[in-house]
Amino acid sequence: MSCFRNRRFLLKAMSLGLVFSAGAGIPAARAQLRAPDADPPTISFVKNPAPVPAFLAHDLDGNVISTAAWRGKVALVVFWATWCPPCREEIPDLIALQKQYGDRLQVIGISVDDGTPEEVKAFAVKTGINYPIVMATRNIITEYGGVPALPTMFVINPDERVVQKHVGLYPVEVFDTEIRALLGMPVDAKIETFEDTGQVFLANAANATELPGVDMSKLSAKEKHIALHRMNAESCNCGCKLTLAQCRINDTQCSVSLGLARQIVKEISRSASSPPASEKK
Repeated sequence: MSCFRNRRFLLKAMSLGLVFSAGAGIPAARAQLRAPDADPPTISFVKNPAPVPAFLAHDLDGNVISTAAWRGKVALVVFWATWCPPCREEIPDLIALQKQYGDRLQVIGISVDDGTPEEVKAFAVKTGINYPIVMATRNIITEYGGVPALPTMFVINPDERVVQKHVGLYPVEVFDTEIRALLGMPVDAKIETFEDTGQVFLANAANATELPGVDMSKLSAKEKHIALHRMNAESCNCGCKLTLAQCRINDTQCSVSLGLARQIVKEISRSASSPPASEKK
């Protein structure tokens, strides 16, 4: 699928200070031990999470997979592909998590492979995947707001609401701590909440008051409102099929959306500093 970018993400959680010690039953290959005198890590959940996009599909074994069955459990919906190196690296961690938490957790793999379900199933059997896999459809991808990079994981609480999204390869300790917190288990971490302004669902980008890389500090409140309105109304032409605001949030490395957004700020700033037509006469 050409809309998916096969790019490896760095351990973004580590750059944010999310350092965890390994939990019981979790592979320690990517575990980073926290110094005894270090502050506990922080995990974040959406303050007013949206309901999980509902779907009804069949997994690779023909079993019906319904989001309605996840109520009371923590669910991890993971968009992945067999050809994606970080996706393959993440699989053993997901297998271990599913085994450790049993019926309190439901991992669901959404395969975006172009190959046949039989080919994906052969890979799943070979790697020992112990959770259901559903083949992605355009409708499922659209319902989750688009998935431009792999792996992408949506974290769902027991009330069937999406509380976090992780793009790229993260230490398994991040997932383990989030699962424990959502299940009401003790965790050695601070828990914060945030407003979703596009970090989880890009449709909420219209609520953002700041955009990555776009300096609007010299604009008045009214001018900033106009700038944000334009960035949410105008499309990025990098090929992402998103608005400028959505592209800035979704891909902070996109030079196209950055240049267009900065041009909007410059135009509005220039317009505000220009004297009225009546004064030019």
